[in-house]
Amino acid sequence: MSAAQTQKEGGEAGWGCLEALGLSQKELVLAEALQMEYDALSRLKQDQSGTQTGTMTGQAGSRTASQTRSKSPVPSIERPHLAPNQPHPAPTGGGLQRGLSGSDSSLNQPGGSQSPCSPPARVPPPQGGFKESLYILDSLGDSHGSGSGFLPKGFPSLPDDVPPAIPPRNPLPPLSGPENPPFLPPRGSVAPRDVNLFTPDVDRPKVSSGELNYDNINDSLSRLNGQQGPRGRRVNGDQSGKPVARSKTLPPQVPPRTYVPVPKSNKNQRRVSADPVSLGSRMNGFGYELFQVSEERDEEVAAFCHMLDVLRSAYPHSDRSKNAGFVWSPSVGHEELHQGLGVSVKVTIISEHFREPLTFTCDGSSTVDLLIYQTLCYAQDDLDHLDVDDYLLKVCGQDEFLHNCQTLAGLEFVQQCLKFDWDVRLFLTKRSAINTELSRTKEDDETASSMNHSILLQERPIKQTVTREALTLLLDTFHNEAESFLLSEVELPLHVERLVQSVKALCSSLAAVETPDVTSALNQLPACPCRLQPKVLKDASVLAVRENREKVVEKLTAAILDLVELYCSTFNANFHPTPQSLSSTAPVQEAGHVTNVLSFNVYAAHRIPITWAASYEGFFLSCSLTHGGAELCAPQHTSKQSVSKYLFHLVVWDQRVCFPVQINQLPRESQLTVTLYASCLPPPGADEKGKQRRSIEALGWVTMPLFNFRHVLTCGRKLLGLWPSTPGRTGNARSSSPNFSQPDSVILQVDFPTSSFEVRFSTPSPADFCPQYDFSRLDAVSQIQLQDVLHKKAAFWLTAEDKRLLWEKKAFCQAESAALPLVLASAPCWQWACLPDIYALLRQWACLGHLDALGLLHASFPDQELRRTAVQWMDSISEPELLDFLPQLVQALKYECYLDSSLVRFLLRRAVGDVRIAHYLFWLLKDNLQDSQFSARYQHLLAALLCCVGRGLRDEFDRQCWLVSVLAKVAQKVRDATPSSRQSVLRDGLEEMKQFFSVNSSCRLPLNPALLVRGINIQSCSFFNSNAVPLKLSFQNLDPLGDNVNVIFKSGDDLRQDMLTLQIIRIMNKIWIQEGLDMRMVIFKCFSTGRGRGMVEMIPQADTLRKIQVEHGVTGSFKDRPLADWLQKHNPTDEQYDKAVENFIYSCAGCCVATYILGICDRHNDNIMLKTSGHMFHIDFGKFLGHAQMFGNIKRDRAPFVFTSDMAYVINGGDKPSSRFHDFVDLCCEAYNLIRKHTHLFLNLLGLMLSCGIPELSDLEDLKYVYDALRPHESEADATMYFTRLIESSLGSVATKLNFFIHNLAQMKFASSEDRPTLSFAPRVHTARSDGLIRSLYICRHTRTASKGYAFVVKVEREGQQETLLVQRTFEEFHELHSKLRLMFPSSKLPSFPSRFVIGRSRGEATADRRKDELNGYVWHLIHAAPEVAQCDLVYTFFHPLPRDERAGPTPGKPADISWSPAAGKELGEVKLSISYKNDKLFIMVMHIRGLPLQDGTDPDPYVKLYLLPDPQKTSKRKTKAARRTCNPTYNEMLVYERIPRGDLDQRVIHLRVLGDGAFWENTLLGETFIPLKRLVPGQHWVDWHQLGAAGSDSAH
Repeated sequence: MSAAQTQKEGGEAGWGCLEALGLSQKELVLAEALQMEYDALSRLKQDQSGTQTGTMTGQAGSRTASQTRSKSPVPSIERPHLAPNQPHPAPTGGGLQRGLSGSDSSLNQPGGSQSPCSPPARVPPPQGGFKESLYILDSLGDSHGSGSGFLPKGFPSLPDDVPPAIPPRNPLPPLSGPENPPFLPPRGSVAPRDVNLFTPDVDRPKVSSGELNYDNINDSLSRLNGQQGPRGRRVNGDQSGKPVARSKTLPPQVPPRTYVPVPKSNKNQRRVSADPVSLGSRMNGFGYELFQVSEERDEEVAAFCHMLDVLRSAYPHSDRSKNAGFVWSPSVGHEELHQGLGVSVKVTIISEHFREPLTFTCDGSSTVDLLIYQTLCYAQDDLDHLDVDDYLLKVCGQDEFLHNCQTLAGLEFVQQCLKFDWDVRLFLTKRSAINTELSRTKEDDETASSMNHSILLQERPIKQTVTREALTLLLDTFHNEAESFLLSEVELPLHVERLVQSVKALCSSLAAVETPDVTSALNQLPACPCRLQPKVLKDASVLAVRENREKVVEKLTAAILDLVELYCSTFNANFHPTPQSLSSTAPVQEAGHVTNVLSFNVYAAHRIPITWAASYEGFFLSCSLTHGGAELCAPQHTSKQSVSKYLFHLVVWDQRVCFPVQINQLPRESQLTVTLYASCLPPPGADEKGKQRRSIEALGWVTMPLFNFRHVLTCGRKLLGLWPSTPGRTGNARSSSPNFSQPDSVILQVDFPTSSFEVRFSTPSPADFCPQYDFSRLDAVSQIQLQDVLHKKAAFWLTAEDKRLLWEKKAFCQAESAALPLVLASAPCWQWACLPDIYALLRQWACLGHLDALGLLHASFPDQELRRTAVQWMDSISEPELLDFLPQLVQALKYECYLDSSLVRFLLRRAVGDVRIAHYLFWLLKDNLQDSQFSARYQHLLAALLCCVGRGLRDEFDRQCWLVSVLAKVAQKVRDATPSSRQSVLRDGLEEMKQFFSVNSSCRLPLNPALLVRGINIQSCSFFNSNAVPLKLSFQNLDPLGDNVNVIFKSGDDLRQDMLTLQIIRIMNKIWIQEGLDMRMVIFKCFSTGRGRGMVEMIPQADTLRKIQVEHGVTGSFKDRPLADWLQKHNPTDEQYDKAVENFIYSCAGCCVATYILGICDRHNDNIMLKTSGHMFHIDFGKFLGHAQMFGNIKRDRAPFVFTSDMAYVINGGDKPSSRFHDFVDLCCEAYNLIRKHTHLFLNLLGLMLSCGIPELSDLEDLKYVYDALRPHESEADATMYFTRLIESSLGSVATKLNFFIHNLAQMKFASSEDRPTLSFAPRVHTARSDGLIRSLYICRHTRTASKGYAFVVKVEREGQQETLLVQRTFEEFHELHSKLRLMFPSSKLPSFPSRFVIGRSRGEATADRRKDELNGYVWHLIHAAPEVAQCDLVYTFFHPLPRDERAGPTPGKPADISWSPAAGKELGEVKLSISYKNDKLFIMVMHIRGLPLQDGTDPDPYVKLYLLPDPQKTSKRKTKAARRTCNPTYNEMLVYERIPRGDLDQRVIHLRVLGDGAFWENTLLGETFIPLKRLVPGQHWVDWHQLGAAGSDSAH
């Protein structure tokens, strides 16, 4: 056998296990070349050494080698036996049961390792115990194996050719003993050798001469770190994720952590050293081991897990009140409850215990258990052994249950049914028969709290760190090169080059960081090609002495080990160079007593992109200290430096930064922000002026807390990854975590001073005394000043003078609880010495309400004690109310300084006890994972939630994520398809949903956990013709008593803005209801399930205004009747129509107020919908806070809000203003003023969302829009006048109708051929099959209508029916029929239609007679036309009888028929005034007038003139503006009389005159009244209608 063959076989044996890990043959050869070259150099030395001395040197080297071998651990001792119940690894070379992220498979599992210490009471689950979710966090691009992801949970892994979407999550089997790590072969087994265990007697280093490419080796090591080839997948039967493309110039980065569930030791010591990587103690005395440790070696995470243990222990699975396992039906607030107590509720109860449903009529105050008892009385004979608590009522069609102690009026479901006249249908069931799969189990309780089994279920940016295995190989290579360098006598530059190359490879794998120690050690080596810089050893002859080389190697080794230690602690790697012992207790020094100034050393910025060197110069750092966003002192700057090239590109400052702030002046939550700036290099050929105008650009920043989670001042060396600077993020919060999620982030090295004691910030006690005074004790000027400041409602706009005043007068503000956030925002400092006074103020202040406490969770209030108090005040908040504000609370988590906080505990506690809260909290946390700055925090919080809620809910969340991922793929395919093929693409794509439901019997929708579906009705699914092409989906309800669940799925639209808008509108509606004003708002659900996708609830029986208007033609938006006609069509009786108009008035008023306050734009007629019940509502909130859609430079939304003449037509009952319009204006103004009272709440809610990433809510200017819209500084009267002018402006805007018309034209291109024309006056379609064939049609007569027109009575005879029907249709309706028929059929198949144009009066009887004959000819030819025309649905719908046809007398024509004339005795009308008196001023608001008489047979132009009698000189005249052409004007104008003494009020009388504005100053008196002010109570508003007296003529001027 030749030497080459022997060498080849040895190489195959030595690297076989690496080959099994997926490295190519070429990469193996490159890696082995390093060993071969070392061997060749050793032989070369032996050949050159022929003397005795040389021989002795060689013997000394042999002895050293043998000593090294003897000190190395023996593999058979290092690897303990497997427990009998553990499987042995396969004996074949490729059968390694280990992944790529470490030497054993535990490194490829969800956890760092298995602990060798004895397990406590809580043990890790057995294999398969965590049925971990495969879809909890999927990315949109993941295909989940192209359908193979639909395997049931227990099935084997996916096939080899499909890249997995996420890393494997199968946990390791439990340990059978403290000394049996998993998957280690027993002594004497023929298992493959662990490449991480270097044993010199087996792996004798072999180095051969030849050229090596370190870049290729680095590339191989990168693959060893994170990439697994097909062979590795086949051997392991497991998959570890998609391969990661790596640049050769980039170092290996921070990886996805791979953990196993770790049993906690009794002493909380979580380190595991089961598999040390020992390289022995070499000749120079430096030995090192890489100890495997678990993820909880991060002290903060370990403390967080301990907190979870304590929290979960308070909620055992046996406590059914907090572990029901199903969804409770939400309740309403106390105000809504009281309003519903006197209402009768008709309830239908269905049950398996009786055949027919039972119907009860109950009072709203009836409790659910009473209803159950009454039901059981009908169903059961023997009630003695029945317990009502054994039964529950479920909402039919939804998987939610009613609390037995709840009243009917207190249920949100019942309130909704009452609002929309739905039937209340409930299902009675036994509690024992309910599926409680979502409840926590005993196994869940016994599972240790850990981030491990949940953290990997989340999608996040790909991260990499070097693994133990790869780092061991690199350290081994460095050791070989160091030995070669020490032994070298000749060719020293070659050995220096190779030694530096090995150091470079090590530093490259350790995040490309070159510490000053490494640089200093390398400077003692001569220059070499891979490290060109001036600071190197000039005289290479110094290294000819072996002792000098040993010193260099010793210093270099120490520097590298320090770098490994720094890397492990920075990136929280799952290995460590030294055993992690329990930290010894260091002496503590109180931070409040340390007078040293804060200082630190900035060394360098590592990983500088090569492009920066060519684009920038003059790099410098700006360091600032902040607390809650406010700077504590002026920023400090470093000197300007350029990019240097050592081993890598870096900018070196090595400069001390010293702040003029003592440590005892630092608040506990102080943060250090470092920003990297540079000057842009001018382009080549730029002139001198251009060079002088060079801009300074921010390139990156990082923020870190100065005190850690234990409140200890930071110390030692830190590596901080910079976040890239993004312009325009002024209002957004900044993460206090370094950026290690991006693989190319610049890393800043900062050295903080170290000392032998800990500087700890302890929380001081509140001061004993805190003054408190009554506000009235302030002088008048101070009261006015303070009130003006308090009216600002939010701290965002407080000036320095405002803050000084507030803090100075804080003792006078305590009566107004809502002022606390403003007062605390004015605190001059938060240092240790000031906190006792602040905490005393906090303790003494009146307890804030839930809503006010939100204001203390802003980023400007980082103090932990303050935030703890705010959360404590919110602790009693009800579940429905908590759900209202949950998005803001999830955003407030960004402003917490540390992972564990009172707010986190509060949210987790409430989620553990309520499935609905857990559901929405999961989706909100998941959505925030996309925020790269805060993704690490939300990963931990989501992992904590999944850990707390138990396996049942984890599986449910996994199903929901899977469902969303499938729908997202389908939506993307439909959007990418051509318009003509979209329906077929949709149906093909939804076939995958059938596969989903074949694996999962049911799934809850993310929109609402009570919506439980079992399949999808593909035939009923379609899409909308808008830009994002949303899908209209129809799911099959799991409850057979419920209808299909219809939802809209959007992909490509960011629904977070819609979510926020609907949330604010829902809160507005609750405020109105609490104040006794039900605006009949339609509130629908909308939920974002990831960036660019989400679900929206579909409202039944509703159409868009465009669809309603185009029934009257494309110009229907310019007509007044379409909405009224549509409502009349769907509400044919007077009672129904009046109810629909009432609903319309209230809901339209609510929409006007809400859309104005929120600045909702892009309001076209496809974004406004109307229910058949009259409720109007808005959809699609893509533009808000005044960010209007633009046509070039023209705003598309010109009116304050959408209020058009066709809406006013419905309200007025015609085209003239009526007293109903007064009600509408009053409703708008009252609703507006009620919201203004809660200005601070809406500013708090929107302010907490500034950092959520919504583009149109990103800075204070966006908040200022809402502040200006609410006008909190104005009085109610001023606000009423202001909003009245807005209504007038909106009603008079032509731009809105023009906008609607343009949108109608734009939507014509989307008109589908499947959209059949419908008749505007027919509520539904009728067919020949449903009604019977028409035998003959004959127009027998015409009749007069209320609108002074004519209707034609048509006699309809049908085959097989004896009864003849009479229907009434107008000529315009016949014309509409003919127009719609022309859209369906060519003119040649249709009879000719009579001309619409007549000479003379078109409404005359002669014209009607002539048209009757013409129409008779038309209908005769129509019924005898071709069957497809004569028997089409349009014809049969036209001649189907309507409710109006059954009435005797004229056709009602409802909207025009309403007469709003005043009642008898009020012929001259009434005037509504609001009168008040305050501070010697008399305020008279003229609101409305109703029932004015006609002036010369036409509507007058009335105005109001006032005199305050006695007034002999006529000096008290005041008057309003004139209204135009109306008998029912609205004014809402304020007329003020000043300097009216209070004692004179009883003698004063208001003389009010209403005059008609005439030509040539000739005005007509329409009515007058005298109003004595004796009844006026100062300080109160007197609002009343006043009768107008007899009229006469007058020529007043």
